[in-house]
Amino acid sequence: MPDASLDYLKQELAELRTAGTALHPRVLEDEQKARTRFDGRDVINLASNNYLGLAAHPRMKRAASEAAARYGAGSGAVRTIAGTMSLHTELERRFAAFKGAEAAIMFQSGFTANSGTVAAILGKEDVIVSDQLNHASIIDGARLSRAEIKVFPHKDATAADQLLAETKAPGRHQLLITDGVFSMDGDIAPLPALVEVAEKHGAIMMIDDAHASGVLGKNGRGTVDHFGLHGRVDIQVGTLSKAIGVLGGFIAGPRHLIEWLQNRGRPFLFSTSAPPAVVAACIAALDVIRDEPDRLARLWSNTELFKAGLHDLGFDTGESQTPITPVITGDEEKTQAFARRLFEQGVFCPAIVFPTVALGRARVRTIVTADHTPDDLREALETFGRVGAELALV
Repeated sequence: MPDASLDYLKQELAELRTAGTALHPRVLEDEQKARTRFDGRDVINLASNNYLGLAAHPRMKRAASEAAARYGAGSGAVRTIAGTMSLHTELERRFAAFKGAEAAIMFQSGFTANSGTVAAILGKEDVIVSDQLNHASIIDGARLSRAEIKVFPHKDATAADQLLAETKAPGRHQLLITDGVFSMDGDIAPLPALVEVAEKHGAIMMIDDAHASGVLGKNGRGTVDHFGLHGRVDIQVGTLSKAIGVLGGFIAGPRHLIEWLQNRGRPFLFSTSAPPAVVAACIAALDVIRDEPDRLARLWSNTELFKAGLHDLGFDTGESQTPITPVITGDEEKTQAFARRLFEQGVFCPAIVFPTVALGRARVRTIVTADHTPDDLREALETFGRVGAELALV
C-alpha cells in the first residue's frame, strides 16, 4: 500500500471546497452542440468554445472517419522521426494561407504552441513584456525560457512602451506578447498600438489568437486581419480546438521561424503527432469556414442578441467585445450557487473562480455559438433573469 506522503493534498482540497473554488467538471453525454446533455440533464449549452458549431459538423465527422479508415488511428511517432504525414503538411499549408503567413507549424495543443514557442526563441539574457491577463500558456512559456519577465497593466500600450525602453540592451532580444481576445473577459487587445510600440523598439511582436481565430476578421482570420495589420505581427498563435472545433494548436509566421521550431520546439520534438482523423477534420473545418460564411454572421448576431439581453436584465458583463460574455458576480460561493441553479433549470455555463480569475472577480462565463437559435438565447435569458433575482444578483 502507498504511504501517506500525499495525504496533505486532502487538506488542500478541503480548503478549496471551503473557499468555494473547487472544480467539479460536468460530463458531456452527447455531441458538443447548442442544446446537448451533461450529467444526465438536457441543457442549453453556453459553456463550450465551439464558436462556429463545427465540432459535430457532418463534413468534419465524415472527413475524420475517412482519414481513420485510410491512414489508421494514430501517427505512431513524433514529427521529426516518422510521424509527419501528408495530412499534417497539407493542414500547415492551408493554415499559413488562412492567416496570411509564409508558413505554419502544428502543435499538439494551443497551450504547447504558446509555451513551446516562447521557450524556443528566447534565452535567459532576453526579456518578455507581457500583458497582465495573458493566458497561462504564455506565462509558462515565459518561465521556461528563463528570460526576464516584465508585466504591463492590462491593455496599457504606454506601459509596454516604457518597459521595452527600460529593458533594452545591446544583443538582447525583446518579445512583446498579448492575447488577441482575452479568454475570461472577452475584450480585444489594442493590437495597433502594441504593434507600433514593438516596431519602435525593434521587438518581436507575438499574439495568441486562440479565441479570435474563426471569430474576428474576414472569414475569421483573426485579430491581425481584424485590424489590417498583415505583415506587422511576427508570430501568430492559434488553436484548432475552439472555433475550428477539433484539437491542436499552430504557429504561423516567417518560414525561418517555423524551421527553427521544427528543430527546437520541444513539444514538436518530443510528443507524438496528431492522429489522422484530427488533422483531416481540421482541414475540413477550413473548407466549411470558406463555404459557409453565414456561420460567422450568425455567431455575431447571436452575440449581439444575448449581450443586449444580459444588459437589459442588469448583469455586469465587464468589457466584453466578443462572443465571450462574462456575467461577473464577484463572490466565489455565490457564483458557484448561480452556476448550479442555472444548470438545474436547463442552462449550462460554468462558474469561473480563483485562480482562473482574481479573487473577488468570480463570474459565470457564457459563450454563444453560431448554432444557437434566437429561441435558445431568449430561453436562456429568461432563466438568467429568474435565477439572478432568486439569488439577489439583479
